[in-house]
Amino acid sequence: MPTSLIILIVVAVILVLIYNSLVSKKNQVANIFASVETILKKRYDLIPNLVASVNKYMQHEKSLLEEVTKLRANANKPNISDAQKIALDAKVSSTIDSIMVAIENYPELKANENVMHLQHSINEIEEQISAARRAYNQAVTDYNNAIEMIPTNFMAKAMNYKEKELFEIPSHERQNISIKELFN
Repeated sequence: MPTSLIILIVVAVILVLIYNSLVSKKNQVANIFASVETILKKRYDLIPNLVASVNKYMQHEKSLLEEVTKLRANANKPNISDAQKIALDAKVSSTIDSIMVAIENYPELKANENVMHLQHSINEIEEQISAARRAYNQAVTDYNNAIEMIPTNFMAKAMNYKEKELFEIPSHERQNISIKELFN
C-alpha cells in the first residue's frame, strides 16, 4: 500500500473522529438543555398552584403574583431562543424567591398544608433545576472548548458551530446576604 494512501486514510479517520466528537458535544448540549426545559416546565406548571394558594393571603403582593404569571406565559411562548429562556429562568427564580420570602410573613399561610406541600415541591424542583444547570454548564463548557481548541476548531468553523451561553447567576444574586437584616 502506498504511503500517500495510508496518510490519506489516517487523515480521513482523524477528520471523521473530530466531526463525530463535535456532533456528539453539540447533541449533548441540546439534550441537557431539553432536560433543563423539562424541569422548568414542571416549575411553570406549579406556578398557577402557587398563585392560587397564596392569592387570597397576599393581596398587597399582587404585583409579584402578576409578574410570576407574566413570566410563566412568556416562558411558554413558542420559538423563543435559548438565551431568552435562560434570561426568563433567572427572572422567574428571583420572583419565586420573593414570593417565598413573602409567604414567610403570613403564619396562617405557612401553616396551610397545601402551601407547605407546594413550598416543598418548589424547593425540590429548584434543586433539580440547579443540578440540571450544572450539567448543562459542564456540557456547554466541553462544547465551547471543543469549538475553540485546535484541531477541532477548524472543523467547528467549517460546520458553522457557534459558542453557546452558560446559565449564569444574575449579579444581584451574587451579593453577600446580610444575616443581620434577615433577623430584623
